[in-house]
Amino acid sequence: MDSTQVPGERRRRPLLYGALVTGTLAAVAAAGWVLLSPSPPLRRQVAAGTTQPTESMSRPTSDAPAQPPKLSPAPTPESPARRVEGRVRDGETGIPLRGVSVWAAGTETFTDEEGRFATEPVKSGSPVIIKTPGYAARRLPAGDGEMTVTLAPKVVRAAYLTYYGIGDKVIRERVLELVARTELNAVVIDVKGDRGLIPYRTEVPLALEAGAQGPVIIKDFDGMIAGLKSRGIYTIARIVTFKDNILAQHRPDLAIIDTRTGKPWIDNEKLAWVDPFREEVWDYAIAVAKEAAAKGFDEVQFDYVRFPTDGKLSAAKYSQANNSQTRLPAIAAFLARARRELAPLGVFVAADVFGYTAFNENDTDIGQRVEELAAHLDYICPMVYPSGYHRGIPGVRNPVAQPYEIVKESVRLTRKRTAPAPTVVRPWLQDFKDYAFDKRIFGVAEIKAQLRGAKDGGAVGYMLWNPKNDYTGSALPPKATSTARATPSP
Repeated sequence: MDSTQVPGERRRRPLLYGALVTGTLAAVAAAGWVLLSPSPPLRRQVAAGTTQPTESMSRPTSDAPAQPPKLSPAPTPESPARRVEGRVRDGETGIPLRGVSVWAAGTETFTDEEGRFATEPVKSGSPVIIKTPGYAARRLPAGDGEMTVTLAPKVVRAAYLTYYGIGDKVIRERVLELVARTELNAVVIDVKGDRGLIPYRTEVPLALEAGAQGPVIIKDFDGMIAGLKSRGIYTIARIVTFKDNILAQHRPDLAIIDTRTGKPWIDNEKLAWVDPFREEVWDYAIAVAKEAAAKGFDEVQFDYVRFPTDGKLSAAKYSQANNSQTRLPAIAAFLARARRELAPLGVFVAADVFGYTAFNENDTDIGQRVEELAAHLDYICPMVYPSGYHRGIPGVRNPVAQPYEIVKESVRLTRKRTAPAPTVVRPWLQDFKDYAFDKRIFGVAEIKAQLRGAKDGGAVGYMLWNPKNDYTGSALPPKATSTARATPSP
C-alpha cells in the first residue's frame, strides 16, 4: 500500500515488507505486451470444383469393378455475425442492472435503465464479457437468441500479501487459513511491489532487461492462482506504478531526475521514481497488468498512481512542468488507457488513493482527484488509515481515537464524489500499530470500529493492510455469519 500516509511505519518495517488458471483465452506475448484473444476456430480446408483423378484412379481394368470417385465433403456454411441482445439482472433480487459493461469483439456497450443491451455484430460462440463492480463478472458465448444474464453480488473482503509474504509458504498459508475461517474472501498480492520486483517468471521484455525478476520466484505461480480460484478466493494484483526503483535505475531516461546530481531522484525511503508523464512508463505498467490478467487475476489494482510527496521535491525534474494543470490530466490519462486495454480481458480495474482526497477539492498536489479518476475505475480504494490523518478531519481532532468516524466520513464523501460513475468504493483499513499519535495498538476494538464505519459510509467490502501480513482475525466475523452484501447508506 502506498506508504506516504504512513511514513514512519515504512521505515520501521522488517525485511518482510515489500512483500496467484489459465482460462479459455490464449495468452500471446509480443513486444512487452500480453494480449488476450479468443483462440481462433480451426477452419476446414475444402477443395473447390470437381475431384480430379490421380494416377491410382485411372480407368478400371476389366477385372476391377469401377469405384465411384471420392468426393470432398460439402463446405459447412459459417454462421453470419449478428448483434447479441440481452438483459442483465441482479441474481438475488431480479432487479434490472443499469450501466453494466458488456464487451464483445473488443467493443464495449452498457445496459440501459431496463438492464438491456445490444452489442456490435459478433459470430455465434464468440465470448461476451459482462461485468460491473460489486458483482462477479461473467463470460458467456454469444448465442442466436436473446440472452438473459444474472449477476451474483460480490462483496470483496481482502487481506494483503506482500512481495515477500506471498513467497513465504508459512506466511501465505497463515493468511489463507484466515480467509478460510473468517468472512475474508479475497487476497491482494504484490505483482509489482514497492521496489518494482515481480514474484514470478515474467515474460515482459522490459521487466527482464531491468532485472525486475526475483529474488522471490514462485515456480508454479499459475498453479497457485488456480488453487486460490478453486477455493473461491478472489484475487487482486497490486501493481505499484510510478514508484519503481528497478526501472528508474535501469532507464534513467524514464526516471524523475534529481537536478542536483543528474541521477534518478529518490524519496525518503531512498527509492527512485519513474516519471508519471512518460507514456513508455504507462506502457510498462499496463504490460505487467496484462500479464497478471493472463495468469487469472480477477482484478488489477494500481498503487502509487500519483506524484511523490516526500523527499527533496524541489530537486525533482520531470519531462513536463509539474503543476496543478498537468498532474491530474496525466494520472487520469494513464488510468483511462489502462481501462481501455484491461477491461476487454475481463478483469476489474482499481486504484488506491489517499484518504484526504475525499476532503480536498484540488488534486492533493499529487494528481489525485476523486471525480476525474473514478470515471476510469471499477473500484476506487481510499487508504483511510486513521494514523494517516495527521491533521484530522472536520469534527475529529484525534483520528486514532475515533476510527469509526474517520472511516465512515472518508468513505461517505468518496462515494458521494464518484457519482454518477458506477465506481464502487472499497477502502483500505488499518491493521497495524499507530505511528503518528500515541503509538496505540490497533486491536479488535479499533478494527471492528473501522469495519462498521466502512459499511455505514456506503463501502462495498474492504481490504486490510498490515506490512507484516499478520492480521487480527478475532476482529473478523466467521464465515457462517458473514454478510452477503453491503447496504450503503444514502
